[in-house]
Amino acid sequence: MPKVILIGPPGAGKSSVAKALARIWNVDISDTDHLIEEQAGKKISAIFVDDGEEAFRALERKIVLECIESGAPILSLGGGAILDLDSQRAISHCGAAVVFLDVSIAQAAPRVGFNKDRPLLLINPRQQWLSLMEKRRPIYESLASTVISTDNKKATEVAAEIDSWMQARA
Repeated sequence: MPKVILIGPPGAGKSSVAKALARIWNVDISDTDHLIEEQAGKKISAIFVDDGEEAFRALERKIVLECIESGAPILSLGGGAILDLDSQRAISHCGAAVVFLDVSIAQAAPRVGFNKDRPLLLINPRQQWLSLMEKRRPIYESLASTVISTDNKKATEVAAEIDSWMQARA
């Protein structure tokens, strides 16, 4: 069962922050995007093209619920994982600290690169990202135990901030 769950939009640095935090705590991480690709045997972008978003979301839901039930102490979720109601309930009730890693589009754009590996950001990526955030921000905020901006910060700095916050919370 996770101790902390990282949520946020593409480009917030969830995977990088999870790795940095894992180094501080000397624990393993579960990264749902990585686990989805591993289980499917292909990139997320290929799942979207070959199987469709619905198939991707079903696999994502399964993996999120498995990770919450028996995953590593640090769980990094894909940006859209919070859209599923079963996942939202599991996140809310698992007892983990939920950290919403927030980021501005100015900072997300160079991190994400708005490339082909982000299937929901292929056409007019800036506008798509803004549209995703408009829909997802209220969900991120409702699930969050805390919000940390990753703007102008390295993953190690954000991880240290999470570590300090977790220690103060204990």
